[in-house]
Amino acid sequence: MKADAVEAVIRGLKRAGVSVATYLPDSLLKELYPALDADPDIRTIPVTNEGEGAAIAGGVFLSGKRAVLVMENSGLRAATEHLARLGLGAGIPVVMIMSYRGELGENNWWAIPHGITMEPLLSALRTPYRIVREVDEIEQAVVDAYETAYSSYYHAAIVLGGGLVR
Repeated sequence: MKADAVEAVIRGLKRAGVSVATYLPDSLLKELYPALDADPDIRTIPVTNEGEGAAIAGGVFLSGKRAVLVMENSGLRAATEHLARLGLGAGIPVVMIMSYRGELGENNWWAIPHGITMEPLLSALRTPYRIVREVDEIEQAVVDAYETAYSSYYHAAIVLGGGLVR
């Protein structure tokens, strides 16, 4: 992930009032995690699976604070049950920032299913999302995701694709 994209994500999270970031490391976003860890205003919580991250982010919402779940888009499959219960069942929003594995131009055969399943899963979960491919769109996209999620009491997702993560 490019340094200017990392900075734009952090700026967007701060503008949105995020104080907790939960993440499962992903090689496409590997530069983002140390930046989150180093930021004095954002507490980071590494997790063992994305469903755990969704649950923590939901708990942070219940405490009156804002969190983000950062993951590879394959993690959406792992977190689907948790997201369905939190969003569809309880009205607890989780904002996700994920890399777009399996996008057109992917050069790893094992990542193609991630791209095939991501958008249908987001649609099945009725989760609004934006695919961002330009650095100058990241910060506002993150802010917009929080506006939507916290006014609707439902999830929102930002998917970082194209040259942002490759």
